[in-house]
Amino acid sequence: MELKEETEKWLRRLKEKLSEVKGDKGFLENIRAYTSDSEFFLAKSDFIRAFECVIWAWAWLEIGLELGKLYETGSAHAGEQGDHREDP
Repeated sequence: MELKEETEKWLRRLKEKLSEVKGDKGFLENIRAYTSDSEFFLAKSDFIRAFECVIWAWAWLEIGLELGKLYETGSAHAGEQGDHREDP
């Protein structure tokens, strides 16, 4: 069940990070859709598809941050290199 555990670990991390991210509605909707799909496939014991979905969710998150479509709101990230927030 190693793949199941990896998927659950990355889902937890994704949800934690996503709670500190704001920005483009379309990007966030896609991330949430892939997250939901991953949970659906986990419940069906389809661990390959569940893992694929969480990877896609992470890809959307990272791309959104890199392109400036998403930004981190958590104070723990302030001042870090790669902080994609725009000053008002």
